[in-house]
Amino acid sequence: MVEDRFRDYPPEVRGWLGALWGKSAGRAGGTVNLLLSHMLDTAAVAEVVWDRYLPQVTRRRLDALAGSAGNGRRLFAWLCGIHDLGKATPVFQHLDAAGEAAVRQAGLTWDKYAVKGASWRHDKAGARVLRALLAEAKWSEEQVGWVWPLVAGHHGLIPTIGQLSPPKRNEKLQGHSRPWKLAQLALVEVFTREVGYDGASPLSAVEPALVPSRAMQLQLAGFVVMADWIASDERHFTGVSDLSKVTMPHARQRAATAWSKLELRGGWGALTVPGPEAFRDRFGHGTRPSQELVLDVVRRMGGPGLVIVEAPMGEGKTKAALAAAELLAARHGADGVFLGMPTQATADPMFTQVRSWLRRVGDGLEDQVALLHGKRVFNKEWRGLLEGAGEWGQGADDPFSSVGEDEYGMSNAGFDGCGAAERRAPAEWFLGRRRGLLSPFAVGTIDQLLYAATRTKHVMLRMAGLVGKVVILDEVHAADVYMSQFLLEGLWWLGQAGVPVVLLSATLPPEQRHRLVAAYLAGARSAEEPAALELPEPQGYPSVTAAWSGREGRPELLVESGESWRGDLRVRVELLNEAPVAARNDDPGAADAAVADCLKDRLADGGCALVIRNTVARAQSTFEALEKEFGSDVRLLHGRLHAGHRADRTQEVLSLLGPPREGHERPERLIVVATQLAEQSFDVDADLLITDLAPIDLLLQRIGRLHRHEGVRRPHRLSRPTVVVTGLHLHDGEAPHILGASEKIYGRCLLLRTAAEIERAAKDSGDGWRIPGQVPDLVARVYGTGAVVPEAWAEAEAQARRDWEERQAERREKAAQFLLTRAGEHGEPTLAGLHFGAHGKLTEGQFEALVRDGDRSAEAVLVRRIGDGFHAMTGRKLGPNGEVAAELLDDVLTGTVRLPAKLTAAAEQALGPLPGWRDHPWLRYGLALELDEHGEATLADFHLRYDEDLGLVVSGGRHYG
Repeated sequence: MVEDRFRDYPPEVRGWLGALWGKSAGRAGGTVNLLLSHMLDTAAVAEVVWDRYLPQVTRRRLDALAGSAGNGRRLFAWLCGIHDLGKATPVFQHLDAAGEAAVRQAGLTWDKYAVKGASWRHDKAGARVLRALLAEAKWSEEQVGWVWPLVAGHHGLIPTIGQLSPPKRNEKLQGHSRPWKLAQLALVEVFTREVGYDGASPLSAVEPALVPSRAMQLQLAGFVVMADWIASDERHFTGVSDLSKVTMPHARQRAATAWSKLELRGGWGALTVPGPEAFRDRFGHGTRPSQELVLDVVRRMGGPGLVIVEAPMGEGKTKAALAAAELLAARHGADGVFLGMPTQATADPMFTQVRSWLRRVGDGLEDQVALLHGKRVFNKEWRGLLEGAGEWGQGADDPFSSVGEDEYGMSNAGFDGCGAAERRAPAEWFLGRRRGLLSPFAVGTIDQLLYAATRTKHVMLRMAGLVGKVVILDEVHAADVYMSQFLLEGLWWLGQAGVPVVLLSATLPPEQRHRLVAAYLAGARSAEEPAALELPEPQGYPSVTAAWSGREGRPELLVESGESWRGDLRVRVELLNEAPVAARNDDPGAADAAVADCLKDRLADGGCALVIRNTVARAQSTFEALEKEFGSDVRLLHGRLHAGHRADRTQEVLSLLGPPREGHERPERLIVVATQLAEQSFDVDADLLITDLAPIDLLLQRIGRLHRHEGVRRPHRLSRPTVVVTGLHLHDGEAPHILGASEKIYGRCLLLRTAAEIERAAKDSGDGWRIPGQVPDLVARVYGTGAVVPEAWAEAEAQARRDWEERQAERREKAAQFLLTRAGEHGEPTLAGLHFGAHGKLTEGQFEALVRDGDRSAEAVLVRRIGDGFHAMTGRKLGPNGEVAAELLDDVLTGTVRLPAKLTAAAEQALGPLPGWRDHPWLRYGLALELDEHGEATLADFHLRYDEDLGLVVSGGRHYG
């Protein structure tokens, strides 16, 4: 009998538990939901999460935590369901008038004057109650110490133990009388028995056998939040006010129905170890030597660990990483993949590639991939996957409002909703704010991992999404010293969690490679600092470095090298001196004229050239000069083209200069002027490269576009790959002059050392550089500390290094205040105090600024105002107030453009959505920049003009803000 649950308690206990409420009638579909009901709902959801979502590796670890196979599921359900215990306190029960009246009528009373207006949250109250009850049940201090933070932090911020005392130590808020103490004990014991624990002291039976790592604790904290949010969906968990109907079987029915209707699911489940034929099945061709090298090393690893793949551009690193991920997942029980790219522009095509790969791995898996970056709304493929899901996606978080407490007058909402909600693909639930990484598969920017390494609200949700996956990060060399602090912190936590990680790079400086390995292994040892590590240098290129924790925590290392699928290119290196501006009477056209003269000579017989400039303004100026000389043979690509122009031009250039294909004729002559967009994931083949000076690793990335494809017919004069470096001026007997804009972006030290290598190669009897074979040595020399520059430059280089090291130290120190773990606390055994000094509720832009140390930038949506009406940049007319019909959405979004950082403050102050956008799910947060009929606008002191060829041109003004 259900009522037998109360036979060991005084008669009034049943009445108390039949009155204590967890969700008010207004937040539970019109009927109050009893506290015991919500706790059982959450436990039942946790059981479904175990059955249908948790990765194998997590289930195995929970079984070990519970003491034996089969017990982990019950412990997991208990940990999730116990979260709202703190609502069984006067400070919470008085928040709803009807609920308060019912509780008082049942015989539980309190001093309303002591409670009224008190700010004491139920998450902290619950942790305080639970600590006392677990101590009474004879739990060890170690076990109590890691469990209470899961309760205290289930609204996203984990406090210190000192913060568990109510204001002014007012125990009346907690319920200090004997009836309240008995009610709390009975609630916990009845709940615990319903979950499946028996005995005279069911709480004693719950005590885990082990203390999990902090990474596992953080993962569990995330799943507590996940289960609570699902069980708080008022559409599927309407109130149950009749205590006799509050049972675990009833909760299980509700949970199963909710899970089914939410269409939630895990990843690929239990994978069989892929055989040698899998690569061809997935990608349509066999492995290259470097790809086989990666898979061979992964097969030889003794456990989950870190794999660093260094290989030339175009070698197929991403395919190797995906194949390795499948192998690692099969061996170690991971249930999905997160792939992080350096930019939004590189994440978008990778989203397509990963979906194609998963389509061949298993039926329907391609529909479980989330695209995670702040501008995914502009991705047509992503938007197409969300079509036809009804209107629910426009308020994705509305059904979960009862998770928060503002509705009851509390000051700090536990759930702040999802600003710009979306529709479907994968399950809609995963599309809410902070939940993206919980999707079975995800592709996004590396920022998603970096966010998981920040001391911010609900970071546990991000960690729960990463642990249990294979994590792949591409082009990790692109992370600067500031971003690297978050990357290293993230690797520490992934190492402690035993997450397989694959890092990809064209090449890494030896010091950076060592830091990455050391951070992962330090996490695996739960140590503040890594043990002394002698990491062998790769003896060739491509190379694979693998590291994992062996027996008794000893680090295991495996470093192997191979050969590229194609031989080295002998790249001729030339210098095109560019005189300082003052020496050419402030005439910037002289530099562009020199480039034009060079191209006239080199392209006399035709050919395709790529010109890379370090700033947008410089690229625009060069384009104008070259267009006068070469006419329609010139294209311009940079970040201040609106989305439509940028996409169209990128596709055109990729089509013209991409891999040879049947029926395609390469242009007789073509010049592409671009910015750093051409450094990453830009699969074009140029006969000639002219580039501004950049640090050696980025310069080599640019050189990777030279003679990239086999089977391309080239003019005889361009038969040898040649890079012409400009943006500097070499003087005899003194350090070179380097373009000021380049120094501002990259710093003088690395540019001086790179210039020295360029000068040496240019003077070399035409031998140049062997690419890619010489890449690791060049990077190691420039990023090392050995003598590289001529003696005449030594003093300038020494000063530049001092400035650089000072700046690096400042940036490391700046990042430290935001890292998930404070200095000296990596060895702590529990999550207590994790969020001390935390950064709470941040917007997407604020998050990006948190992990990327640079001037914030904003994006605006360009619209033309002609007469009294608005028009999209495609020319199509909008509604009188800018209203956008469904068929016009792409026309409007195509006008999105990124503004220069110096305009950010002005844009955020002066711009907003058009009146007709305020209720639009995609546009209501957009910044509309109205251009007149001439394509011009004024913003603060700046004059803006959008030119069909040049893109956004900014002039005048001063730094704003």
